Amino acid sequence: MSPETESILQAPSYNVSDWQPITLTLVEYPKGDLLGKLLAWISLAPLGIGAGFLALILFRRDLHTIVFFVGTLFNECINILLKHCIQEPRPVNRSQMWTEYGMPSSHSQCMCFFAQYVLLFIFIRLHHMNNNNARAERLVRLFVLAVCWAVTFLVCFGRVYLQYHSSQQVLVGAVVGIIVGTLWFFLTHCFLTPYFPVVVSWRVSELLLLRDTTLIPNILWFEYTVTRQEARARARKLVSMKSQ
Repeated sequence: MSPETESILQAPSYNVSDWQPITLTLVEYPKGDLLGKLLAWISLAPLGIGAGFLALILFRRDLHTIVFFVGTLFNECINILLKHCIQEPRPVNRSQMWTEYGMPSSHSQCMCFFAQYVLLFIFIRLHHMNNNNARAERLVRLFVLAVCWAVTFLVCFGRVYLQYHSSQQVLVGAVVGIIVGTLWFFLTHCFLTPYFPVVVSWRVSELLLLRDTTLIPNILWFEYTVTRQEARARARKLVSMKSQ
């Protein structure tokens, strides 16, 4: 290998102060504190939500899911804007070089946006579409809401417990998240949803396999029954072809 190539491949030298962690994923907790460790893992919930959105968009191609995901990105942009306008530092200085501001908490704002949107979706959107819900289905919806708000509370509590934010920063983030989640839901429900049938009829939407499932109250049951019927029809066709 030539000296020129070795000089290109050689890693540059940095000082210790030149290294900076990605604060989105790095979560510290007091050593030996089991509760702190649990809260540190739970605080990664926004990353799980983001990964879930990407998976749903990739495999389901539903317009409402895409708009919901765009809302979370819009909510994050508002958080970044508020942080740079308020410029309030975090309550504790750690050994790492933290460059992000603390007001408002992005974790609490993200989780409250998500939980508030799910709350309105279940009690307004799904209730409006199907007023004769079975008892088991209502219990499932209440369970989903309980899990969403329980995780939201734990994430918010964990940000204060782990001293990443003050209680005021978490509270402001929660309020902003609830407000933005409410506004984004009604924007989607009242103004954007009526245009979904038009959007899916576009040529580019057909190429991307985008679809509108707004009028289907239980998409899981619908896909299950349609897939089962199609599988049975193909099985009967295959048997008839073999018998000929």
